[in-house]
Amino acid sequence: MILPAALILSLAACSSVRETQPDHTATEQLLFSTAADRAAAKLSLTVPDGAKVFVDGNATDGSMQAKYLLSAIRDQVLRRGGRLVDDKGQADMAVEPRIGAMSVDRNTTLYGIPDYGIPIPLAGEVKTPELALYKRDIQQGVIKLAVTSYDPKTGALIQAADPVYGFAHTTERALLFFIYWTRNDLAPDAAADGWVNRD
Repeated sequence: MILPAALILSLAACSSVRETQPDHTATEQLLFSTAADRAAAKLSLTVPDGAKVFVDGNATDGSMQAKYLLSAIRDQVLRRGGRLVDDKGQADMAVEPRIGAMSVDRNTTLYGIPDYGIPIPLAGEVKTPELALYKRDIQQGVIKLAVTSYDPKTGALIQAADPVYGFAHTTERALLFFIYWTRNDLAPDAAADGWVNRD
């Protein structure tokens, strides 16, 4: 009993927070797109039946995530009876989205030994595996979205919709080095815990 207790006491406990990096993983992309769908669905945007609508994306950054969010807004316009047009001059109504937040936050807590690199002369760096007595890794996609609609011919305000928020999350836990499980809300059937096989 003394040896296991000494091993536990010798393991370091650390906590780190990482924000989304430029190259997004598949999980991060799902967090973005799920949060975007949920935010767009909450918009209190009134579209007259049959109105020609131009969705203006000039205020967005042109990223893949922003393009998906614009498509989600266009989807909502169609669902509410509007007709999309690509020419602002032909539109009865222009919709300008404002994206206040569009990111993935990450919070990781580890009780154990993190992976780290060992420099080897003339060979580069060798990475050691992570050894986790307990680990919790939480990622949350966050979207803040508002839209304003106006008459493209006169510039007069039609409607200013209040900001809405979309969230999506995934949590992965590890226990005793080899046991992993996840919980997320990225799909309708993903509410329950799922065991992850790590070979």
